[in-house]
Formats: sequence, C-alpha cells, structure tokens
Amino acid sequence: MSTPDVFAPADLGPVRLRNRTVKAATFEGRTPDGVVTDELIAYHRAPAVGGVGLTTVAYLAVAPEGRTHREQIVVGERTLPGLARLADEIHATGAAIAGQVGHAGPVANGRSNGVPAIAASPMPSPLSMQLIRSATERDLARVTRAYVDAARVLVRAGFDVLELHMAHSYLISSFLAPGLNRRRDRWGGPLERRGRLARQIARVVREEVGSSVAVTAKVSVSDGFAGGVTTAMSVELAQLLEADGHLDALQLSGGSSLMNPMYLFRGEAPVAEFAATMPPLVRWGMRTPMGRGFLKRYAFEEAYFRPKALEVRGAVAMPLMLLGGINRLETMRQAMADGFDFVAMGRALLREPDLVDRLRAGVVRTGICSHCNRCMPTIYSGTRCPEALPTN
Repeated sequence: MSTPDVFAPADLGPVRLRNRTVKAATFEGRTPDGVVTDELIAYHRAPAVGGVGLTTVAYLAVAPEGRTHREQIVVGERTLPGLARLADEIHATGAAIAGQVGHAGPVANGRSNGVPAIAASPMPSPLSMQLIRSATERDLARVTRAYVDAARVLVRAGFDVLELHMAHSYLISSFLAPGLNRRRDRWGGPLERRGRLARQIARVVREEVGSSVAVTAKVSVSDGFAGGVTTAMSVELAQLLEADGHLDALQLSGGSSLMNPMYLFRGEAPVAEFAATMPPLVRWGMRTPMGRGFLKRYAFEEAYFRPKALEVRGAVAMPLMLLGGINRLETMRQAMADGFDFVAMGRALLREPDLVDRLRAGVVRTGICSHCNRCMPTIYSGTRCPEALPTN
C-alpha cells in the first residue's frame, strides 16, 4: 500500500477532513465564565485558518464536578449557543471541529468547583487539599448519562468529532490505572473490569450519535508513574475498544495531569513560572524538593511517544492518531509510513498557528517551538506561547 499524503483529504469515520493534521486539545484558558468567548473562537480560528484539518476544543466537561476548575465549560443548554457559534466559525475556514468530552475525576479541583471530586478510589487531592471520594454506582450511572447528554448537545451545536477523554488520570483513566483503582467490585481488578467504564461510555455515546459524527478517544500509551497505565495495558485496552467497534480512532497520548504531567510534555520544566501563578501555600510547596519533583524534566525528542505507539499500531487495525512532539515535516511523513492515520500537534501550533500551511507549501520543513514549556503556566491567564509575537 502507498503511504498516505499527510496533506491530502482523509476520512475520520463519517467525517471528511481536508488533511490528516489535528490540533490537539490543550486547555485554552479563555472561558472565565464557563461559556464560549470571542477569545476562545479566535484561539481555534488561528490554526484553522492556518491549514489544520481538525481543531479540538479542550476539556468540555459533562458535569459540574467534572471540571478541572470552575472556569471550564460544562456542556449543556446554557453553553449550546456559544458552542454552535464556535463550530460555525471553524467551519467557515474549511476546517472541522472536535470537542474533547470528559470528566476530570481526581484531576478536578473540588474547592474551585464547589462540588466534591470523585475518582475510582478515595485519595487526597493535591489541588483542593480535600479528600476525593470513590465514585458510587449511582455516580457512574449519572456520569454515563451525562456523556450521552453532552454528546447530544455537541451534535446539535454542529461539532464534527467527539473525543472521549480516557487519559491523563481523568475519571475514566483513574479506573484504568491499577494504582488509582483499588476497587473490589465489578469496576476493579483485571483490565477487562477496570476498562468497563471506558467501554460503557464509548458504547452509549455511539448509540446516541450514530453515524452523524465521528467518535474518538484519547488513551495513554504510558502514564509515567508506578501504578499507572502501562504500554501493555494500553495495547490490551485498544484491542478491547477495537473489538467493541464503537470508536472511529484512538489518539495516543501519555502522562498524568495529576501524577506526572511532564511525561506528556517533555522538555524544560517551568517550575518557577508555575509557582508564580499559584496561591502562596501551593507556591511554597512547589519550592520544596517534593514540589520540584512533581514537574520532572524529560529530555525532548521528536515524536517521543512513537516507540510505544508503534506497539499499539502493531496490535490493532483501527485508525490511530500519533501525538507527542511532532514538529517536522519528516516526522509527519514518517508517521504516515508507520501506519498512523493522523498526526496531532499541540505546542507547535500554539507557537505557529499557520505551521501546517507553511509545511504544506514547502516554506519550512520544521516548526520553531523550543519546548521551553513556558506556555504551560499561561493556562491561568489565556494559554499562549510567551515567545510568539502578538498578532493583530
């Protein structure tokens, strides 16, 4: 078989994309009142105008306690008009739009949300300094219905793709990770049971939306902490999800927003910059050896998840999106040669929203993101690249 052209149109389930590039979900920090703003629209219009095939709106919560903090959007009737306006604006550029649908679980700040956080098993929250409680059967039934309700609203809003968040120690991921899931009921134990929530939500969302939109999931190739999801577990989960047949693709990510965020980002660890954005007590904690150890430093290398992602690629036939440090045209073409169907980019497009068009035109062959990661602390004031020149 010939290697696909990353810049040629491609199908993602029932959706035709103008190319195989995806703007990965990265929290935008532009919804202070939990609704779509002009600033959020401008944030996604930039890479859409710049040639990306699909841009992904991050962290669309299915329930109030599913937000990481109170400024995030909860999908519902209140937020529907803004979401529809956002979808229309992106469609006008020729790009498609995805919504990352999720429940933050233990990554939620219960104090900020005013609602206690839930997880697979009880645990202390380093974010709220509260105890996260174990999700009950009633909670899981309610959250499952909330995913269906959110999917229905996003379809009405005109979204093309629903990305189910199953990674980064969010609620579904907390059930998948054996170190975070110590349950002895039908939701704990072997992966087939720990993966029950992931499979259940994929099923009910697909049953709700049918073939009207594409449904994908973000999964971890490795969580990067003891007791987290391993690559072997990731392979097994991918095989289960493929056998169920409810998803159009998997996006392969890694790391844990709660336990090891730098495993996802790689490169420099902006400890001082993060500390400066935190309340005094948290700021002090980040200056301790334990706090500094939270933001570990991993040397950056191009396509750093590729070796683990290739193990998943060898185990399933379903479409896969490669994520993690993709900046070069050579890497994008290698991903196609490896059998990946799409490439997802985050920081590279934050630094250069028009990078896809410039790569396609042959103006450049690599992005200029330095992976300093000083963009990470800006999520509290509007996610941006501190090195990028302001645009008019």
